[in-house]
Amino acid sequence: MIEQTRGIVLRSIKYGETSLIVNIFTERYGVVAYLVQGVRNAKAKQQRAGLLQPATLLDLTVYHKPGKNLQRIREYQPAYIYQNLQEEVVKNSIALFSVEVLLKLLPEQAPMPEVFDFVIEYFKALDKLPVSGTGNFPIYFIAQLSRFLGYEIQGAFSAETPHLNLQEGAFTASTPSVKPFVSDDDARALSELLNTEEFSKLDKVELNSAARFRLLDWYIEFLHQHTQHMGSIKSLAVLQAILH
Repeated sequence: MIEQTRGIVLRSIKYGETSLIVNIFTERYGVVAYLVQGVRNAKAKQQRAGLLQPATLLDLTVYHKPGKNLQRIREYQPAYIYQNLQEEVVKNSIALFSVEVLLKLLPEQAPMPEVFDFVIEYFKALDKLPVSGTGNFPIYFIAQLSRFLGYEIQGAFSAETPHLNLQEGAFTASTPSVKPFVSDDDARALSELLNTEEFSKLDKVELNSAARFRLLDWYIEFLHQHTQHMGSIKSLAVLQAILH
């Protein structure tokens, strides 16, 4: 059956001499693996392979057969052309980190339209905003994605609940017995981020690079404990080097 959907490229893997297997987070079907044939030959490479880089936003016409592990694409074209996200080092590092988190956490072939809409707007905002306004994007992304997937932090920072407990996934009154935990200024900043609704206002939450990575480490460990799918994030080391 021929269908149309929007998609976000997550990963491309070489297959044979001229083809790719591309994992795409689609609006209609969730994460789907597609076989794209002939895209790596000399003529096609200049025109089409560049559209299959991670984080590219596409309009797709696909052959969809329920139950198949590997689907096929009939046609694809850009749904949005980035201004500089894939060339600017900081933005591209944030995008690759975000894509890797999606690959770890999203189930295959499970439509999640609310998550899809959030991710589309996230990448567009990352592209449009100045680099100086993107430092809080990684922690905001992993926090919001966790919330969409059911791993939501309970409560909010206050003078009575200044600690973020890893095991409980909540702001608590007592100092947690298990590390890592987040307290005081870091916990306050995270609470502010969780309540920020506009990407353009994320830079209003004051966090230095050390605090951002303390929060990222906390969230990654939190997800390790609450889901079996997280694993290690290879792009985190690059992100730390870029955003130091």
